[in-house]
Amino acid sequence: LRCSSSSNIMMVSIHGGLLVLLATTLTPTLAWVPTHSHNIIHPSSTDASFKTTQLTAEQGDDDTSEAKYSGYNVLGTELSCCCSNVRETGIGTGFYRNGFCSTGDNDVGRHTVCVQVTEEFLSFSKSVGNDLSTPMPEYLFPGLKEGDRWCLCAQRWAQAYNAGKAPKLFLQSTHEKTLDFIPFDVMKIFAIDAEESASVINKLDLQRSQLNEILKKDVTDNDEAFQ
Repeated sequence: LRCSSSSNIMMVSIHGGLLVLLATTLTPTLAWVPTHSHNIIHPSSTDASFKTTQLTAEQGDDDTSEAKYSGYNVLGTELSCCCSNVRETGIGTGFYRNGFCSTGDNDVGRHTVCVQVTEEFLSFSKSVGNDLSTPMPEYLFPGLKEGDRWCLCAQRWAQAYNAGKAPKLFLQSTHEKTLDFIPFDVMKIFAIDAEESASVINKLDLQRSQLNEILKKDVTDNDEAFQ
């Protein structure tokens, strides 16, 4: 298995509806607004945009000419692999089946959240019409078992969160587009790689602070030069 693992009121526009995070006295609720009527959104195996051998997304949010490019995660750094070979089936996760939770215009379901599934979550998902346990070879879908990593639709994660069944996730392998649906502070609570991600954030904050000091010095030097 080759895998890389290394509240407030909010409203944002999404495709076909609104996401609203309501502050309550107990726990925030993520409004789940489905954008499609299908149980599972898979790219067609006959669709020219369905690439299983490249690490790029189809033209859209992650459009690039570099095959190695796969987007950015919710930390703002390079997106890490979620799982490129589920249970030695030869099938990678993600809308493009390349192991990354990349997304693009054709990915209307936004398969952007890298999760580690549990039996509890799989049972819940099946009960709400999204059977993730049954293999569907025609869509290169192996069927998931407890412990598997998979790129879950952001809205499906929000739905599970509301029901208290949300699976844990990997921040460094979760695409930045997930932030259109789920607040970062909520994701941090479920992060398996929370400690490593915190280290990354601290490093970025230090670099930002150092850059600000350099910019301030340049401004001061320029002001003195004109006096």
